Amino acid sequence: MMKKLKLGFPKGSLQDSTVELFRKAGTRISVSSRSYYPISDDEELEIMLVRSQEMARYVQDGFFDAGLTGYDWICESGAKVKEICELNYAKSGFRPVRWVLAVPEDSKIKSIKDLQGKRVATELLNYTKKYFAKNKVKADIEFSWGATEAKAGKLVDAIVELTETGSSLRANKLRVIDEMLSSTTRFIANTAALEDAWKKEKIESMSLLLRGALATEGMVGLKMNVPLQFLEKVSAVLPALRKPTISQLSDKNWVALEIIIEERTVKKIIPALKKSGATDIIEYPLNKIIY
Repeated sequence: MMKKLKLGFPKGSLQDSTVELFRKAGTRISVSSRSYYPISDDEELEIMLVRSQEMARYVQDGFFDAGLTGYDWICESGAKVKEICELNYAKSGFRPVRWVLAVPEDSKIKSIKDLQGKRVATELLNYTKKYFAKNKVKADIEFSWGATEAKAGKLVDAIVELTETGSSLRANKLRVIDEMLSSTTRFIANTAALEDAWKKEKIESMSLLLRGALATEGMVGLKMNVPLQFLEKVSAVLPALRKPTISQLSDKNWVALEIIIEERTVKKIIPALKKSGATDIIEYPLNKIIY
């Protein structure tokens, strides 16, 4: 009987970006809108979709051997899980998301201290209560079932809300008065699962490949042929911190040069490389970088 690793896959905002990350890592996952059980080309994976908010608890309790969720929801649940690695990606970008304390723009409230005896709404209920207690502020903190931003100034005095860019807060005329928590995606595992040698190796291999896939974001490879007489001039064009791989061609007067660089610099570098003597320049995408 084939061994299986039970993997919790985040349903919701992280779902599509996680599917793409796994694809780059070498595992294709197909998610159907009608099923909570994605199909994978890795027969050793048994995958189920679960909300990120619930993931850490199910991993802790052994329903999953491993899973992906946000650091915020690990903190919120208080679950005892093993963090395998940090994966810095979110719904629409590659930056941490933030839980912020916000009030209407015209509110007289300037800091958390001004919320003494006030009402606050949030989905991050447990963490918010601990944060207010740490700051010695007593407030009525209630769970929000949604549309949290619309409640500020009408149903509650302040909200604690998740944001990536802050654009939604600004659109709703809200002002941030405190940043409570910065969060990134984490690959977590059940502690008992890590005592199984096969599962431990499988989890660690997945971590290596996922981190390698994430490392390629914003990076591309460049290949080119360079006459030896222009090698120094061409090398001077390349970023100082990126050392190229140089290989001798069959013609002893030529070398092949290869380098990995940030994609945003390519449009500036390629014309300069051409002017410096490089030829046969090829730009190619990357799937994984293993450091």
